[in-house]
Amino acid sequence: VGALLIAAVGPAAAEGELHLYNWGDYINPEVIDKFANEYDVKVSLDTYSTNEEMLAKIQAGATGYDLVWPSVHMNDIMLQLGLLEKTDINQAEGFKNIDPAALRSKQDPKAEYCLPYAWGPVGIFYNKKVVGHDLTSWADLFEYAKNNPGKITLLDDLRETLGIGLIVDGKSVNSRDPAEVKAAEEFILTQKPNVAAFRYDVIPLIESGDIAASHYYVGAVLYVNRKPDELGFVIPSEGATMYQEDICMLKTAPNKENARKFMEFMLRPDISALNTTMLTNGSVNTAAVELLPADLKNNPAINPPPEVRAKLQIFEDLGPDLKIYDRAWSRVKAN
Repeated sequence: VGALLIAAVGPAAAEGELHLYNWGDYINPEVIDKFANEYDVKVSLDTYSTNEEMLAKIQAGATGYDLVWPSVHMNDIMLQLGLLEKTDINQAEGFKNIDPAALRSKQDPKAEYCLPYAWGPVGIFYNKKVVGHDLTSWADLFEYAKNNPGKITLLDDLRETLGIGLIVDGKSVNSRDPAEVKAAEEFILTQKPNVAAFRYDVIPLIESGDIAASHYYVGAVLYVNRKPDELGFVIPSEGATMYQEDICMLKTAPNKENARKFMEFMLRPDISALNTTMLTNGSVNTAAVELLPADLKNNPAINPPPEVRAKLQIFEDLGPDLKIYDRAWSRVKAN
């Protein structure tokens, strides 16, 4: 009975398996299928919505997962908590394809543990026909909302949404100053009466026109390219946040050899390009960029010019100072 109970906990650990735990819709299924067929490995995929959800599940004792996709600041947190396995992926032949600018982890600056995966800006996804004109800034978004209450959404993410308040105030999204975070909180609270909801699942709402504009990730470009006359995505002129996720092997990974093979597989330019074509975000693989279709390679949201990139901010691990944001976000959600 004891043996049966142990076998029932988490994904099964067996030869020829690989268990992935990734953000929803954040990997091309064709990539998984190609790896499974080439290496004769049975691959499973579970998904999460936030870094915090993923970390909580791992810390609660979830076992059986091999690879996870934390954002850079969560990568640093997980390293400090001793949750990640050293892989020496930076010694792999294909690592020469990785853009040095993508080595953003403060705890893993040489990529001895994790492999840079993808990056992109967080901006405004909108329905051109409903809005009636192009949006270019956060000011445009909130002015539209003021005149059309209930027609926009913001992300249900404390750092992303409080980050808007910090950006429009000319401050760092990694500010540790309680007064600056308080000002950001008050800015979002001022907008809240005109905001329909804090949520992630906005794609169908924008496409249908039920919602006019949403605070959203650059992956929305996939839908913009399908309906360029109806949909748009913009990096706001005041600046925006950017994200980068890395592929990390868990210290408890039951299939470490297959996990390492998958990391090496993702270094191949053809595989990275196949993945980026579906995700429509920025590639960290310089060789893969040349393989992308022109509508992605030349898209200013996916590959923004230097002056726009200079206005993009990435989150850092704030340690105990994160409680300043937690409290501010609790007040935003409660009021």
